[in-house]
Amino acid sequence: MEAREMGVLGLSAAEEHVYRHLLRNPGAPLDDAHILLRHSAEAVRGAVERLRALHIVREDDGTVWAAEPQLVVARLAEQRLEDLYGEIRVLTHLGPIIDALTRDMPATATAETVPTVERITDVKEIRTRLDELSFFARTEVLSAEPYDALSVENIEHARPLDMRCLRRGVVIRNLVRPEALEDPPTVAYLTELAVAGAQIRVSGELTELMLVYDQHTALVPIDPQDTSKGALCARESGIVTNIIRHFERLWDSADVFSPLTGLVESAGTEPSEAQRTVLAAMCSVGTDEAGARASGMALRTYRRHISALMQLLGAENRAHAALLARERGWI
Repeated sequence: MEAREMGVLGLSAAEEHVYRHLLRNPGAPLDDAHILLRHSAEAVRGAVERLRALHIVREDDGTVWAAEPQLVVARLAEQRLEDLYGEIRVLTHLGPIIDALTRDMPATATAETVPTVERITDVKEIRTRLDELSFFARTEVLSAEPYDALSVENIEHARPLDMRCLRRGVVIRNLVRPEALEDPPTVAYLTELAVAGAQIRVSGELTELMLVYDQHTALVPIDPQDTSKGALCARESGIVTNIIRHFERLWDSADVFSPLTGLVESAGTEPSEAQRTVLAAMCSVGTDEAGARASGMALRTYRRHISALMQLLGAENRAHAALLARERGWI
């Protein structure tokens, strides 16, 4: 008996064997085919009926013929893909199933097993919790991460989780520090996320780690100065709401990261505080190095802000940018 190759297309072993038999023996009677094919007569009759329903075989004056392989494979592949897409659509919208199962739980059991504020000190447990929250996120993930650079290990761990969320239609809003744009691997990853649909902004005021999932679960460090001490996982609505408000304040004043240029651009018509600082330095110092020192930022960050400001103002050069900024009252 030949190896099965059409199982991936949704055919059973008996169905594939009958089809191959008819390909080799066009119009052959099937009364005793079950003996040759080593299947029961009932299995062969069932296979013929399904093949006929799928238009893989046709009957002419009582004789059964196999359809052309090209047509059969294309038809089965199309049907299989349609079935798979249907399954994927169901699997990416699990909310109703989760809600229905949650309603079956006693209210007291839910309150006892899921604390509103949980203290987690084990690093592996924190990572596992983050993985679970990301995997089951359904609407939005807010992330404020005050790192200066991401390690290759962190990027490889985060990539599948972030991309899976984006493919499901989950909104990702990510705040990073300007220093993160000094690290090429980090910039490359942020660009990859932005191209895939994530919203990324850059804030010089970002100092604390914040993660919020679906606006109902938040993670913050126990000690903002030492994240190795662990994290607090909060589901208390008042705590989560305050964390979200803090995030939104930073978000509104942050600069937009552009995946096309790798630069930051103003999120609105008014410059951010960091951009105002850069404008003042640009108009009062002679060199970029001095301007960067006066602004308290790295030279490349300082120059990125100048480039973004010139785009925002529509200026041809720095002198023109300074003139337009004065006209708008920005400096």
